[in-house]
Amino acid sequence: MRIQPTGRLLPLAAALALAACARSPGEEPYSVTIQPEDFVAGVDNPYFPLIPGTTLVYEGMTEEGVERIEDTVTQETRQVMGVTCIVVHNRASLDGELIEETYDWYAQDREGNVWYFGEYSTQFEGGVPISVGGSWEAGVDGALPGIIMLAHPRVGDSYRQEYYAGEAEDMAEVVSLNESVAGPTGSYDQVLMTRDWTPLEPGIAENKYYAPGVGLIREVTVQGGSGSIDLIQIVVE
Repeated sequence: MRIQPTGRLLPLAAALALAACARSPGEEPYSVTIQPEDFVAGVDNPYFPLIPGTTLVYEGMTEEGVERIEDTVTQETRQVMGVTCIVVHNRASLDGELIEETYDWYAQDREGNVWYFGEYSTQFEGGVPISVGGSWEAGVDGALPGIIMLAHPRVGDSYRQEYYAGEAEDMAEVVSLNESVAGPTGSYDQVLMTRDWTPLEPGIAENKYYAPGVGLIREVTVQGGSGSIDLIQIVVE
């Protein structure tokens, strides 16, 4: 994994970010120190803006069928490890049937890194909730926050997005900062592309594309399967 060159002095929050970037499965245990005073109100990272009242709607064909995802940035907040997090409500359906509903918790540090502090996720089958597997909260049962989006991503940067051993261990690497993507909501330049994977599901990986000022616009399965989803609508209340 690529980390900052030696000899460069880093602000506290940037050092925290590198703590998240520098660990990988099989190395020494992941650890990160969170100080609530290092965080700011709101999330305005250009690759991951969270504007309350905004819903991003995604749709695409996967091996299982037509998948639709609705991500709504709510007006709600949640305190996690003393940090005020924005709550994002996610609903995922397959062929028109709800399969998962999730509440995600995000906060931005003063350097601009967006941290992921956990989620409460419910899986459904036939309209009936069957499991909350995969749910986790930073600071509880050994779970720790990770970085969902770096303040200043550079090609080769790798980082943990979450950490709850055996349940939530997503990771990402910055692959490109200059992609061009055309989709249902328009054409985008200077798009950030990451490669996302988890050691819990070896052999599976996705490429994700983030447009400045918008956020995630496309996901493509590139290993261990096929399928993609695209941003098809932006709704602002």
